[in-house]
This record gives sequence, C-alpha cells and structure tokens, in this order.
Amino acid sequence: MSEHKDIAISVKGINKSFKLPHERQNSLKSRLINFHKRSYNIQHALQDISFEIEKGEFFGIVGRNGSGKSTLLKLLAGIYTQDSGTIEVDGKLTPFIELGVGFNPELSGRDNVYLNGALLGFNRTEMNEMYSDIVEFAELDKFMDQKLKNYSSGMQVRLAFSIAIRASTDILVLDEVLAVGDEAFQRKCYDYFNKLKEEKKTVVLVSHDMSAVRRFCTRVAVVDRSEVKFIGDTDAAADIYRNLNLESTEDASKKTNKRRSLKTQNVSEGCKILGLRTIDEKSRKEKALFAPNEKLIIETSLKVAKDIEEVKLSISFNNPGGVALTALNKVIDEKSAGGSIAGKTIKIEWVVDGVFNDGKYLVTASASNVESGRDYSRSINGTEFNIVGWKDTDFILHTDYEVKIITD
Repeated sequence: MSEHKDIAISVKGINKSFKLPHERQNSLKSRLINFHKRSYNIQHALQDISFEIEKGEFFGIVGRNGSGKSTLLKLLAGIYTQDSGTIEVDGKLTPFIELGVGFNPELSGRDNVYLNGALLGFNRTEMNEMYSDIVEFAELDKFMDQKLKNYSSGMQVRLAFSIAIRASTDILVLDEVLAVGDEAFQRKCYDYFNKLKEEKKTVVLVSHDMSAVRRFCTRVAVVDRSEVKFIGDTDAAADIYRNLNLESTEDASKKTNKRRSLKTQNVSEGCKILGLRTIDEKSRKEKALFAPNEKLIIETSLKVAKDIEEVKLSISFNNPGGVALTALNKVIDEKSAGGSIAGKTIKIEWVVDGVFNDGKYLVTASASNVESGRDYSRSINGTEFNIVGWKDTDFILHTDYEVKIITD
C-alpha cells in the first residue's frame, strides 16, 4: 500500500494462540496436587496476520465459524493481546462487539439507557438530551418502564444498538450488528451506515451476511483456518467465501440429524413452546441443509393454557451470533386456527419459499401476549439450518410465507 495514504489500522505479523488444558481442576486441592502434571493443547487462533486499513475505508472481514474472525476483532479492540506482531491504531476506536454488555435485567429499559450511556462516557445531561432519539430509533417507547428481563432478545439488541451508535469515534469495529430487527429497523441501520460512508468514517465489519458486506465494504479480507487467505475486491472475496462454504457442505450434511435439544424459557403462564425445528417438505423429517430454491418449513408447537384465547407467535431468523436478521409474526386465535385454542396443543408450520442467501442461520421463537407484547415463553438456543448453492448473494431475505395451523 502506498506510503502516501493515511492508515487508520496497521496489523503486522500478528500471532495469537490459546492454551486448552486436557483436564479440569475443580478444587484448590486438585490444582495443588496436579500443579506439575497439567498438560495443554495449543490452539493457534491466528497465524502471521498482516493488513492495513485506510482512513475512511469500510473494510470487511469474513470467514466461517472458528476461522479466527472474532479473535482478530478482539485484538483490534484491545480486549486480547497478541503473542507477537504489532497493531497500530491512529484515532479513537470504538468496538461494537457484544451489544448489551453492562445491561442489568432487573432494571427498566430507561435505567439501562442511562447505565449504558455512562459506560460509553456520557454524563446525565448528555443522556437526557439524546434519550428521546435513542428510544425513537429503537422503537421501544411503550416498553421503557418495563424491566429488561421482560424484553425479547431482539428488543434488547435494538436498544443496545441505539445507544451504541451515539458514541463519537474515528474508527468503528462491528461484529454482526448491521441488521438487528425487522425490515423497518434494518432500513434504519442501513441508513446509518450509509451516513457513515458519506462521512468517510473508518469502519471494520465482521459478518456472515455477504449481501451486507457487498453492499457496504470497499475491500474484504477472507479469514480461514487462522490465516488470511485473500484481501481485495468485494466480489472476488464473496466468490472465495462461497467456495469455502461449499467445501463444508458435506460436513453440514453429516450433522443434519445431530440436532441439539430445544431449550425454552417460560417467562409467565399462558403458553409454552414445546418444539421448534426445520423440516423437509416431502419427507416431513427434520432437516438442516437446504438448497436456495427449496421450500423451508419451520415447525413450531405450543401448549396453550385453558384461559388463553389468543397468542402472538414470532419466529426470528438470526445470524450465527444470534443477532436478528428478520422476524415473522402470526396471531393465533379462534379465527386463524378455525376454533378455540384454549387448553390445546397447536402445531404451526411456517412455509417460506427459496429466500436465503448462502450461509448458516439460527431460528428462535417466542410466544407473547397480543395486547401487552410480554413473552409467555421463548426459545433460548433455537435451531440451525444451512443454505448452500447461491452464486449471486446480493440480497438478504425475501419474506413471502404462509402459515398452517394444526390443533389437537
């Protein structure tokens, strides 16, 4: 890179590894006895990483899970320290890596706004001035006096993101935070990042969403197996990343039937989520690997209390980090179900036509009160599926769908 260009971030010869102990020491006694016997595996998270990011550049970093992307971001943010090599940053750097860190679930949304603002360095007067803008951007005006523990995960991320973007900085480091909510909120996020591009802010974006990377990034680094495999043109990086995903198709297929058990959190009485899975249209069996033009069916089952006549069911499509990309909603009541739902077990099938670009996705579900919006039950871990086969990934999601409701 030319010496005449202004460099915001310079990374030279970075190496980072972690020690993984072979056995766990669960007590002080066992640690003392086995002090000289402990052995480790060395995990090489990053090896000989070098690149430069110019001031005003929107720089993307992509790679499969476990490639070293998050470790690299934490090194840039100063959370980790490299084993060797140098990182030079010219300007104030603000990491948006784990949105909502510092939130207190027992406090209201309002109190958490001021708490999170204080962590970003704002005083109370400054927070008073920007409070209305934060709430309006997050679209949570009706919920600010509720405790945060009653918020859905998407609501929490929207609030955290709305606070985080108030920080004044020269360099932003973003980890999977471009799309956090429904389509309307996503447009707000995109408008914000378009503004950053116009203002020539330096941005580092790590994402699995190649449509977002191609939309915003001027250059992209592809990281795979702890090494940088490519740095350059966005389209070329997208092709390389797609090929890496194709190579892992066989592994993904083998894992199709090794799904994790669904875990749910029952917030209040009324409705309980019993199951959540993606299934094959023809065989009706559980499935995790889909082609681009294939119908995706998400099956959700609920147990409704005897005194509940209507419930709002939502499913969210998330990136692997759990950040919501889009959500689908359906009110389940006597009209939509063809009869009373009180006291019944209900199966809902969301049928979505060929909608996703290549990549891995996480589906989560929540059942809530129609009037208050408060959750009855929500899935904690969700279920994963993979889409492999698109050549052109310059889109995010098409939300045409139908809902089939089956009662017991």
